[in-house]
Amino acid sequence: MTSGFRSYVWDPLLIISQIATMQSIFYLGFGVWLSLVDLVLQEPQSLDHIFSYKNLEFGTGDGRLIAAAYVLNALTGALGLWVVVQRSKQCTDFAASVHLFHLLFCWIYNSQFPVSFTWWLMNVGCVALTTVLGEFLCMKTEMKSIPLLDGKSRADL
Repeated sequence: MTSGFRSYVWDPLLIISQIATMQSIFYLGFGVWLSLVDLVLQEPQSLDHIFSYKNLEFGTGDGRLIAAAYVLNALTGALGLWVVVQRSKQCTDFAASVHLFHLLFCWIYNSQFPVSFTWWLMNVGCVALTTVLGEFLCMKTEMKSIPLLDGKSRADL
């Protein structure tokens, strides 16, 4: 193994656990945001709000609130990237992976491939928003100065 700051080592178990954690954050956050939306709308909670692409329409008030939950969940996902992944170079990969699995789960739930333009627009936009915000947060952390003198100042030398 080479020595250096954050040298890259192939660790499939770490990657799989990060994907599983990010997927859990995605659905946990989405569930919380949709629960708040359902509370506002005074509607019963349903898996349709998470997995059915037919509920996501900009033309209805319900659809706009579900779209707002998507956007708020993108913010939650960015925080998840910052905490779990911690690498700006990997934010796109993990954000796309989470939404790719969401596409697969929606496809299974609806028994057909999602064809709604609104659904695709929201998911592609949320991947972009999650990626950009996640990269911003991770880069701020990565750019912090690294202490090299064990807490001693230059004046002490």
